[in-house]
Amino acid sequence: MVRKRKHGRREGRIVIGHKENGDSIFRYIHADTQKELTAKLRQNIDIYQGVDLTEECKMMLSEWLDRWLEQMSSVLRPGTQEHYRSDLEHYIKPYLGQNRLTQITADDLRKLYDTLKQRGRVHPRPGQSRGLSTTTVHSIHTTLHHALKSAVDQRLLPYNSADHVAPPKVAHKTMSILNDKQMDIFLSAVDQDPIWKDFFYTELTTGLRLGEICGLMWSDFNERKGALSIRRTLHKEKGGRLVVGDPKTCAGTRTIVLPSSTAELRRRRKKASYSPWIFHNPLQPEAPMNPSTAYHQLKKILTESSLPDIRFHDLRHTFATASLEHSMDVKTLPTIIGHVSSSTTLNIYAHVTDEMQRTAASKIDLVCVSA
Repeated sequence: MVRKRKHGRREGRIVIGHKENGDSIFRYIHADTQKELTAKLRQNIDIYQGVDLTEECKMMLSEWLDRWLEQMSSVLRPGTQEHYRSDLEHYIKPYLGQNRLTQITADDLRKLYDTLKQRGRVHPRPGQSRGLSTTTVHSIHTTLHHALKSAVDQRLLPYNSADHVAPPKVAHKTMSILNDKQMDIFLSAVDQDPIWKDFFYTELTTGLRLGEICGLMWSDFNERKGALSIRRTLHKEKGGRLVVGDPKTCAGTRTIVLPSSTAELRRRRKKASYSPWIFHNPLQPEAPMNPSTAYHQLKKILTESSLPDIRFHDLRHTFATASLEHSMDVKTLPTIIGHVSSSTTLNIYAHVTDEMQRTAASKIDLVCVSA
């Protein structure tokens, strides 16, 4: 339908969906000339071809984001949900929240990302840039992409505008690990401490995530087989309360065979233990080790030993890198560290596998030359 409005403007409309009672839902398009209106109508007809939206498509983006986050609460880990909530409240709603859901365009998202990179930081510290890092903006794009995809799935949008926006490229940092000499220094530093020696030796020989190692219970340890089952993880909710949850991924629930030295440490520790947790809170044996306590202890050891200031997760990288360098099969490592697929492991540790290939090629050269 096309008609001429007051002041000479043209208006057209197309059907984009239906209400519960069967009435049509219209999208109105305006232009100064008939030619311009015809072009806009054709463009919108292409966009909405085969689409049948519900009447809730007219809600504001902020309303949909609240609803989406509530829908996701049953499947998201609390930490992930809080991360999404922060992205929505601080970076998306203030800029686009009052726009209708169906009016969000790829150009809107590009402008949003540019704004966030220039002045998106909510509370910059003195001397700190007002702009967000490309890593943070990329994360915000991922959150918004998930939300808009759900809107498409629920017939609130004809397409996901985030599909048509290239997020900022993430500058990957060089992986930090402890080399063999640094590992010796590190282990020597904790050698006389019965709590932290066992804890960090286990970490460096299993590559467990911080929440996984803190969540280990004696019921997870098969003393006869020297095996350890990873069944839970610990994480902190907002406010600091420790919560027991499922492992990070479906592959996170796993059983690993421990190195003989690590298994023996577990057997000796179990004989003297009076807690259900393998690594318990030193002041509350009935409670697990707080991940924050382990993190701060790591930082203390690194500082006192003049070692590089690495993250706890870098101990996991140290284990994985050492395993590959000592010829562990690339298909075996993912099952130990809990990656969903070998490709994930290969992507993360590409620098190691590349070096392994060069070493293998050199060995082939030697064989051929000697022949």
